[in-house]
Amino acid sequence: MRVPLIVAASALAVAALSGALASSGSGPVPKPAPAASSAPIPSPTPISSDVVSHLSRMPAGYLPREGLPNSLLLNPSPPAAGSAAMARDEEGARAAVALRGTPRWEQAKIDADLFSPDTTAVFSCAAGVPISAETTPKLNHLMRRMGPDLAMAVYPTKKKYMRPRPFMANGEPMCTPQDESVLRQDGSYPSGHSAIGWGWGLVLADVIPDRAAELVARGRAFGDSRRICNVHWLSDIEEGRVVSTAVVARLNAEPAFRADVEVARAEVAALRGKAPAPDCSLENRALANSQ
Repeated sequence: MRVPLIVAASALAVAALSGALASSGSGPVPKPAPAASSAPIPSPTPISSDVVSHLSRMPAGYLPREGLPNSLLLNPSPPAAGSAAMARDEEGARAAVALRGTPRWEQAKIDADLFSPDTTAVFSCAAGVPISAETTPKLNHLMRRMGPDLAMAVYPTKKKYMRPRPFMANGEPMCTPQDESVLRQDGSYPSGHSAIGWGWGLVLADVIPDRAAELVARGRAFGDSRRICNVHWLSDIEEGRVVSTAVVARLNAEPAFRADVEVARAEVAALRGKAPAPDCSLENRALANSQ
């Protein structure tokens, strides 16, 4: 049975990413969609026993669970209703809804899929080399093994606040409707998917330093895809990056992680100039002019 997309990149991400162990761009702001209803936002259902059981079985990444940075020391409370910060979140959600059906929406669907064997390949264009289990097995291993650390680190904050997600507030579709019932059971704040994308971007920038700007920008866009999908608020995504940054800093003190970074760097250096360049036309179009 397929493991559901828990938290749009937390529990799901660990299962999908660790299975391999065995930007917003600039441009005009889209015309805002109609304002969401002022009706009260329904609260998420408390995390189900199935989710709790699944989380307890998650394999570790490089760090023991108790060694992950405490997100509660990093994340403030989510924006309060009626605050300027919440107004900013709502504006970001309206802009995202207006992108439905565009190339950016389609890219967000691709970024949402953490089950695919090709998940890490979404960073190929930014890296300038094809990333996969076949072409870059060492780099693929590094990315997937660190995934559980990035995904699970957001959970203290998620469980404390259980913030309702944008689709619960505005009633608009999400890009992965098959996951709606599960997403309602998990808090929106902060985004585990954003934590994964940002962390991958940072570490890939270490592996391929001359592509640092492209890779970090792709990590940012990977997380922002969850806003485009209407399943995370802008502040969820931004605070996911904060947690991710702390996790990457902690990982850099781990000998096994540093060893894998060095091996991945050598692997990519040997591949560059030999493998065919990835086809980036669709991704470039999707990410070129979105807010």
